[in-house]
Amino acid sequence: MNLPRFYCREALSPGAHIDLPEPVARHAVRVLRLPPGAPMVLFDGRGGEYAAHIERIEKNRVVVVLGAWRDVERESSLNVTLVQAVQAGEKMDFTIQKAVELGVADIVPVDSRRSLIRLTGERAAKRIAHWQGVAASACEQCGRNQVPIVAPLEKLEHWLARPARPGLRLMLAPGAEHALADLPPVKDLQLLIGAEGGLDPQEMVAAQTAGFQPVRLGPRVLRTETAGLAALAALQALWGDFRG
Repeated sequence: MNLPRFYCREALSPGAHIDLPEPVARHAVRVLRLPPGAPMVLFDGRGGEYAAHIERIEKNRVVVVLGAWRDVERESSLNVTLVQAVQAGEKMDFTIQKAVELGVADIVPVDSRRSLIRLTGERAAKRIAHWQGVAASACEQCGRNQVPIVAPLEKLEHWLARPARPGLRLMLAPGAEHALADLPPVKDLQLLIGAEGGLDPQEMVAAQTAGFQPVRLGPRVLRTETAGLAALAALQALWGDFRG
């Protein structure tokens, strides 16, 4: 049986006695009903993980003792940035959760012309913090010890105007000349996915000007919540750690 895994933002160290963060403590005691002495795994997102066990449970505290640090990583051999146009409802949570499980390195949410919701100011900041929590929870579940960063939200056109980092830039486009499998393997890439209704024509032109290459992923039109995840899985199968 796999041990429960918890993410702690504060830096951890071997032999330390720490209080679990309140949401983690509540989940450990009230949901999982872990007793004193129960073993667990903690990680702080900086790489590696720690064996730990509950030392004591108090009214508003769960104190744990950390054991040795273990140099364990489950990161993908691909360095993929998912540039995802903001999706409505719970689709964005689902996309971020599954993208983390599929090994994405970081996530850039962007506001595109066809996005069905508009987030600005404090509301946008709260959503970014929420999505960062979704990414951390996905790491707890899938065994990753490095938490992908969810970048601040900005307009797609502004993000495209930034200097491009080295690597391949891809966007899914039904009817594109090339299929994903036609491309030579790479290890560093950015993947741009539109919102409901996809990218509008002007955004596609701007993306191509910024170096994004259109590729197709089969003959069918995929929903926004399917497209990025299907592409990530295909990339892992073609060039990444799904190859074994």
